[in-house]
Order: sequence, then C-alpha cells, then structure tokens
Amino acid sequence: MINKSLKELAQALGTKQISSVELSTLFLDRIERLNPEINAFVTVDREKSLKMAADADARIAAGTAGALTGIPIAQKDIFCAEGWRTTCGSKMLANFIAPYDATVIRKMHHEAGLVSLGKTNMDEFAMGSSNETSYFGAVKNPWDRERVPGGSSGGSAAAIAARLAPAATGTDTGGSIRQPAGLCNLTGLKPTYGVVSRYGMIAYASSLDQGGPMGASAEDCALLLNTMVGFDERDSTSLDRPVEDYTRGLEQPLAGLRIGLPKEFFGEGCDAGVMAAVQGAIKEYEKLGATMVEISLPNSHLSVPAYYVIAPAEASSNLSRFDGVRYGYRAPEYGNLDDMYMKSRAQGFGGEVKRRILIGAYVLSHGYYDAYYLQAQRIRRLIANDFVAAFQSCDVILGPTSPTTAFKIGEKSADPVQMYLSDIYTIAVNLAGLPGMSLPCGFAGGLPVGMQLIGNYFDETRLLNVAHRYQQATDWHQRRPDGIA
Repeated sequence: MINKSLKELAQALGTKQISSVELSTLFLDRIERLNPEINAFVTVDREKSLKMAADADARIAAGTAGALTGIPIAQKDIFCAEGWRTTCGSKMLANFIAPYDATVIRKMHHEAGLVSLGKTNMDEFAMGSSNETSYFGAVKNPWDRERVPGGSSGGSAAAIAARLAPAATGTDTGGSIRQPAGLCNLTGLKPTYGVVSRYGMIAYASSLDQGGPMGASAEDCALLLNTMVGFDERDSTSLDRPVEDYTRGLEQPLAGLRIGLPKEFFGEGCDAGVMAAVQGAIKEYEKLGATMVEISLPNSHLSVPAYYVIAPAEASSNLSRFDGVRYGYRAPEYGNLDDMYMKSRAQGFGGEVKRRILIGAYVLSHGYYDAYYLQAQRIRRLIANDFVAAFQSCDVILGPTSPTTAFKIGEKSADPVQMYLSDIYTIAVNLAGLPGMSLPCGFAGGLPVGMQLIGNYFDETRLLNVAHRYQQATDWHQRRPDGIA
C-alpha cells in the first residue's frame, strides 16, 4: 500500500480492500518508526488522524465519498489547522494552536475527505532552501541522510520520499515546492498565483507565496490540485474563475508540442550530471513528438537579486505582527514594553529570518525605497515580460530545477549567497506569477535530478499532461531510496 498511487489507493478504499482507518494506521506506524531519523514531521496526533479516517470510512460506506476521501496526506506546517499545533518551523509559534482552518485545509479535509497524518517540518517561516533553518532541526533527505531534502517544503518532500505519507501539501515562494521535489525524486507543482487560496497560510512574501501539491507523480498532483483550487473571498488575491478538472488532459498526445529551452538555463553554473539528466529528458520528449525551440529569458539572471529585495521587504512587513503581545512567543523577562518587543523578537526568530527582516526593513526605509524596492519591482516586470515573449514561440519551457543535486547538511550554511543561488532556476517563475513544476528525470552520483517545466498563466492542465506523458515513458518517478523499508 505504501507504494501505490493515489488512484490505486482510492480504488482500494472504494472496493473495501482496505479501510481508511487501516491505511492511516499503516502510515502513522511508519511515522512513529522512521520519523525520529528523518525528522519530516513536527506534529503528529494519532487520535485526531484516526477520527478523520473513521469519518472518511463512514462517508465511503454512505456513498457520499469524493475521489480522494479516506486517503492520508501530510500538511506543511505553514497551514493553520483548527486544534492542531501550527508552528511555521519557528520558536515564535512553537506552542501556537490554530483556532481556525486555512482554506486549503478546509477544502481537503472537510470537503474532499482527505485524512491529515500531521504537520511537516519546514524552513522557519518558509525562509530557506535546505530545511536547515527550522527551530525543530534539519530534515534528512531519505536518499542520503547526510544531505538536505531542499526547502522550504523539505519535511513534506522527505515524508513522501520515505513513504511516511502518499502525498503532501507544500508552498512555493521562490521554489519551495519544486526544489525539494527535485532533490527528493518527487513531482511538485506551484500553480499560477491566485489559483490556490492563501487564507490561513502563514504569510512570508504575500505577492509570491502560493500553495500546491507534492506527490510521486503528475497524476497524483493533478488529483490533489483538484481538491485545493477555487475562489475564496477571504483572500483578496484569489482569482474568481471556473474550477477545472486537472486530470482531464493527462492522456493528450504530445505531437506538435513546442518546448522552449532558455539558453540562460543551459549555460555555465549547472552541474554536469544534472545537465546530462535534463538532456536525456529532452531526447525522450523528442521521441514523444515534441519539438525543441531555443528561446531567451534575458533578464532571468536578475531574478535572484530582485527576489531578495522584494521577498524580504514583504517579510519585514508580514512578520511585524509577531511582537510578543497578541500571540506567539513572549520573552520571559523584560523591563518595559519596548524591551519586551525587542527581546521577544530577538529570542523568537532564528538567524535567517532576522537577516531577511533586516534586509526588508532597510530596502523599504526612507532614502532607499526608490534605489532598491522600486527598482526590484521594475525588474520583476521585465522578467514577466520575458516569459510573455517566450510563450509566443513555445507552449512550455523546460530546464533544470536546481543547479546541483542535494548538498550536504551544513555545506552552505555559512554562505547565504551560495544558498540563495540554489533557487536560480525557480525564482523567476514566482516573480512572474506563472505555474511551474518539477519532476524526476534521472540521477547524478546516485542522487535524484529534477527537471522543471514552466507553463503559461492558468496552463496547469497542459503542464500536468506534459509531465504525465513523460512519466508514462520513463520510470524515474518510481525509484525508491534504499534503506526505507
């Protein structure tokens, strides 16, 4: 059961081959046994999970089940879930019990009937590319326990890779779904900005954050995405548009598909083994009938500096609410109100979060706003325009997800710039608000390599189709890490 697809699990539940309680117990037992080593989950509540599973079984018995009712799922600990500890990987929220459900949680649990196995570890406030900034410790990559799983959705990625959960939610602000999916041999999708509600998703950078699905395959992601999307009046950036069935186009042939290859993604800076795996995927797509088109994204090299002005600026604003007064961590000793603010924030936030708050406050300050923040927003428009121009000559864009395979824990901790550059291929997609996904395309030095596909606005159905057809022709996504029994 731990290696079955979501569709196969749904069939097993529907034919009474297994109950949701039995299936959830299977995964909860695995979490109990393997999580101390992987550190993928920060909160598990067996009683709550099994109550959800029993409710799902009742829905299945009554004939009112949805497509995924009764299937267990892991939730990134950035989504508020009523009655569950919701930490965002931070000491600041280490004991915070959410009083309400995020829209994603409500839709998945109360409407679709999925069962939450628990909340997964993550970089603190989603700020990181390695899952090393979490207050709860680093997550280990199941493919090599000395390496990072990627971030910030590293706990979700490691949970699926170690078969502690069949699927999970993630969020992506600059690559935080795609990069861990790439480093852990998974499929992960960041939808078009505004397609998935951000209500109840603890904010990092509001104009960039987007929730999305992570699973073993494109088909799994399509099924999950169906349960996540929809207009939400409680999110001012949620888009009011017809809800799609993302599985409807999975089997479309790829003949005539134009795949854009940005010359900026195929130059220097990418590991040779990673590039070889991506080139192998290109050949596979040509066999499937696709045509390669060379394109250019001339401003893509500016995406990292633009992102690290815009995202910290928004973070410094969003994180000002954590002041020790209303909720969250409060310093135990202080002299007066100002002292309480300073000590609560100094003690409650980790180093990387403090760095980004300081950068953000600086670029928004009087005298620097025009020089940094305004310029970064202008560059953001240029980057988005590059994609608009590129999609006039291609249907999807292909390249590496990350310039390297998973690096060792601690390897880049002392050099923030090197850490930031690990998102060089993913950040532009968030700046432009486009959909993007990562899927497995091979191995380099025994470690997984992810291939990134970028689509035009609202073209998730085509992206999932392009990924699904590749996965029908290859078996990279079915490979399992050794030592995960």
